[in-house]
Amino acid sequence: MDEANNSNKPEIDPSTIMSLSTAFWGSQVLLTANRMGIFDVLAAGALSAAELAEKLQLDPRASELFLNACVALGLCRKEGSGYSNSASAAMFLETDSPASLSNAIQYSDDLYSTWGLLEQALRSGEAQKKAESYLGDNEEQTRHFVYGMHDRAMAIGRALPDLIDLSGRRKMLDVGGGPGTFSSLFVNRYEGLRSDVLELEGVAAIAQEILESMGTADRVTMRSGDYLTSDFGNAYDVVLMSGMFHRESVANCRHLINKAWACLEPGGLLVVNDVFTDEDGSAPAFAAVFGLNMMLTAPDGGVHADADVADWMRDTGFADIDRTAFPPPMPHRIVTGVKS
Repeated sequence: MDEANNSNKPEIDPSTIMSLSTAFWGSQVLLTANRMGIFDVLAAGALSAAELAEKLQLDPRASELFLNACVALGLCRKEGSGYSNSASAAMFLETDSPASLSNAIQYSDDLYSTWGLLEQALRSGEAQKKAESYLGDNEEQTRHFVYGMHDRAMAIGRALPDLIDLSGRRKMLDVGGGPGTFSSLFVNRYEGLRSDVLELEGVAAIAQEILESMGTADRVTMRSGDYLTSDFGNAYDVVLMSGMFHRESVANCRHLINKAWACLEPGGLLVVNDVFTDEDGSAPAFAAVFGLNMMLTAPDGGVHADADVADWMRDTGFADIDRTAFPPPMPHRIVTGVKS
């Protein structure tokens, strides 16, 4: 009888646990290849391991082991002794590609050592990376962060104007808008729309380069300031808050919603776009783990549920609350409300 009962028990598979225990192996292959510019070198054509080693002054044997790992992970292709970029690497990892995520990957590289301090963060409850290091104090890391935000915003931002209708609206405030990528995409979509981007001085200085490259410097204006303390102004008919709430406490999020209400005209639209969880906070998996990343890198960093954000907006007085998810595989969600 006992044998029969045992045979009906579901098999417990350790593969997920083992994969998690070595997940950093693959991460380091990607981060290292991106940091060393290997994908740009291979963009010019296939090379043998020895040829790549000569170009980058590497050890030939180590290079062959590394390139074979890149092939196994889908980052490279191998034909004979020649290695070249896979289709996905050519699209997303070559720096000259319009869809390049190279800067975003570099920012992840900057965070790699910080994740090694997760235990310390759990014991102290404190961020392990000073936000100032990538928001102005360290020029190189700030550049990685700003261009990383731009790359990610371009990747998801192409969907955002299709999910939010700004027809007829003329004046937008993009709060904590980073390099102004979303503002640029919106003003290019909607004729007559102008946007002010409120951002920290160290970020705003780099953002100007991006606005000029997107041809929107005449319609998107950078305003230096701290969104928690700076005056928002008035007479806006759209306020966009994108990728900010994951840096802020509940109290600060409510404060920002109240400030948006105060600067909006009647009928004005508040758009909050971020990585949000379901109500219980443990799904989707990316959002739950993203909360740890923010805990490590910002004093009040974490992740909120979009249902909670909707409630905070109702408490302020916003009506016609709506929640919209980005199309998969993008993990972002949008909460909107109208100042009645």
